[in-house]
Amino acid sequence: MSEPPTREVAGACPLDCPDTCAWVVTVQDGAAVALRGDRRHPYTRGALCAKVHRYLDYTRAPDRLLHPLRRLGAKGEGRFARISWEEALDEIAVRWQAIIAHHGPAAIWPYYGSGTMGMLQGVAGAGRRLWNVLGTSQHLMTICTIAGGYGTGYTLGDNRVGMDPETFAYSRLILLWGTNTLTTNHHLWKYIEAARRQGAHVVAIDPVRTRTAAAADEHLALMPGTDAALALGLLHVVVSLGRDDRDFIAAHTTGWPAFRQRILEFPPERVSAITGLARERIVALGERLATTRPTGIRLTMGLQRHAGGGMAVRTITCVPGVTGDWRYPGGGAVYDTRGFFRGNWPALWRDDLRPAGARRLSMTRLGEALLELRDPPVESLLIYASNPMASVPDQNKVRRGLAREDLFTVVVDNFQTDTADYADLLLPGTMQTEHADLHYAYGHIYLNWNEPAVAPTGECLSHTEIFRRLARRLGVTEPSVYDSDDDLARAVLASDDPALAGITLERLKADGWARLNVPTPFVPFADGFPTPSGRLEFVSPRMMELGLDPVPAYTPPAEAAQRETGLARHYPLALIAPASHYLLNSMFANVPELERRQGAPALVLHPTDAAARGLREGDVARVYNNRGEFRATVRVSDAVRMGVAAASKGFWPKRVAGAANANATVAERDSDMGGGAVFHDNRVEVTRA
Repeated sequence: MSEPPTREVAGACPLDCPDTCAWVVTVQDGAAVALRGDRRHPYTRGALCAKVHRYLDYTRAPDRLLHPLRRLGAKGEGRFARISWEEALDEIAVRWQAIIAHHGPAAIWPYYGSGTMGMLQGVAGAGRRLWNVLGTSQHLMTICTIAGGYGTGYTLGDNRVGMDPETFAYSRLILLWGTNTLTTNHHLWKYIEAARRQGAHVVAIDPVRTRTAAAADEHLALMPGTDAALALGLLHVVVSLGRDDRDFIAAHTTGWPAFRQRILEFPPERVSAITGLARERIVALGERLATTRPTGIRLTMGLQRHAGGGMAVRTITCVPGVTGDWRYPGGGAVYDTRGFFRGNWPALWRDDLRPAGARRLSMTRLGEALLELRDPPVESLLIYASNPMASVPDQNKVRRGLAREDLFTVVVDNFQTDTADYADLLLPGTMQTEHADLHYAYGHIYLNWNEPAVAPTGECLSHTEIFRRLARRLGVTEPSVYDSDDDLARAVLASDDPALAGITLERLKADGWARLNVPTPFVPFADGFPTPSGRLEFVSPRMMELGLDPVPAYTPPAEAAQRETGLARHYPLALIAPASHYLLNSMFANVPELERRQGAPALVLHPTDAAARGLREGDVARVYNNRGEFRATVRVSDAVRMGVAAASKGFWPKRVAGAANANATVAERDSDMGGGAVFHDNRVEVTRA
């Protein structure tokens, strides 16, 4: 008997990664039997990462949630009993209607994260129309990019536009600033290698010798949170050599005299003392920067997770304004590429339906909101695409908040995470092979359509379908909350922006993906900057109006760079917890193969710091401060500089010793811009457990 015929279905990886890969699912007899990167896609080129290449196994995992569940016993125990969708939706409707009648809709907080980045099912849009109609508290996505986004916007006028990453192939000096490209953005590496073949010099600027730093031509291991000081020090060398591009500065920037004066305040000697880098290294890189055109800078989110994070990104994005690199293909900087897609967001979101004055709540202040907020208190959470017990600051405070017996918590997820253990109702969501979605990327300029390849498993429903059904139970009469997934996609694509000309849903469904209508090779801001002045703003009047320093500066981290304070004496190590190679945020932490490859939580210490504490390779350490503690296995290595300890984020607390991860030690405190999180602005001490 012949095998059933197969078909191939184009889709896209939904995860929180700049690469947003195009993939192809092979379907046979109604089941997904193979997954590969789309070889036709110019950016993906057939490659998937170590996390995603076994994604189909993830969809078939034995611990996947398949049915709605209701809590049994105490919150946190994780005991549930199966119920029907009708029972679950009826219970939500009854509880929410009572909360709205007593406290108003602001007492309900739809809380979501970056578990899926899709415009339909994820962070960009899922449920927003319904939340607007109901008038719930508005969720602010402050956990990842926001501080750097504000900083970029103050300099360039648009917080999500810069270099086309593909043009790094034209760069002759590449600064990988606070980014572990080979782990978190690996498709960019082929453009870096293309540049290297033409003689490009690659520099990694990172407190840790990551995979990327080890593969670079040069690695500068600065103290966490001192990136802006280094940028100013490099520019001091450029200006001292007279290599500032005066023609570009005169024609395309504003505020140069004030910024030049600020640069002169940071000679290499001072910057050496701040960053912990040798003066000679700063001067050498400054000289290379002064004389190498084009220079391209790739910076990502890790470096802005501290008290001065927004200013750090603002200062770094000013560097190409001084050197004139913004005028060249392969020159400039890129932090986030989503601004290339100027879709019709008002049509997708329908914020016009939201009542005036609706409350706004920051996702990184979850513990504070649950325990301290009044008028009204948070009475209900609906959590989807997020695992805050594992991923937000001050884990112990979040745990106490979620344990409130009077808090009605609904969690939509694929697996029973630590957060799910605190749910009153646990609802099964579909996975990417089972629902439709539309994706843009923050690391390239292609749109991807994800066509459902197979039917949903068990009783799983997509986020959009859950919210349509919930709206019916709540008696919502606004027609737009019932739009189909295709309707939602067409709404956001209905833009008059030239970059979207000719890109329709039908075309995306036929081809799987499309490059935005952006010239190649692309020169950023060739027609001027989208700032109020039309120029790159070394001095920002908007910042001045907000009481911020309008001139790029070094804003020290609140904790990480301290050395002689009382805090530093009690907690002398600066702890950072960058991304893992095998986990993505907290996703895949329950996959046995990836869990094995990642290993138990580890803490990398410099040999001197380990010896001072009597710690040896393989010891189990207690990592702690006044906020909390976690356990980790000691790794002794000069991959970190003295005074720095490096862990990895993403572990589920309940799956590791001590039932906590690094976020137990992180402060629930805001960065300088946008209320961003400060995961890398953290001091700890380490002892043997």
